[in-house]
Amino acid sequence: MGRQMSKSNKRPALGAIVYFALMFMLGLYFTFASVQGDYGLFRRVQIEAEAEMLRAEKSRLVSEVRDLENKTKRLSDDYLDLDLLDQQARDILGLIRSDEIALN
Repeated sequence: MGRQMSKSNKRPALGAIVYFALMFMLGLYFTFASVQGDYGLFRRVQIEAEAEMLRAEKSRLVSEVRDLENKTKRLSDDYLDLDLLDQQARDILGLIRSDEIALN
């Protein structure tokens, strides 16, 4: 009877320790991967910030295209804006009218 008491106080089996250690390591790995991995939380935050930056750039480019389309229309054969034509000739070709004085 005294022998059976000593068996109940025995340490856990080596297999149980290895099993729990392996499960703990797998848990750590998956936790790390979910936070830091290619599809983790940090990557998601980075992608969302990049997407917001690209949306802002797209908005800026759409506005720029709209302005260029407007200028193109105003300089077309169907509709000619003489003020815009005068401005473009001055800016691009460096032209001035005969009644103007150029200051450098």
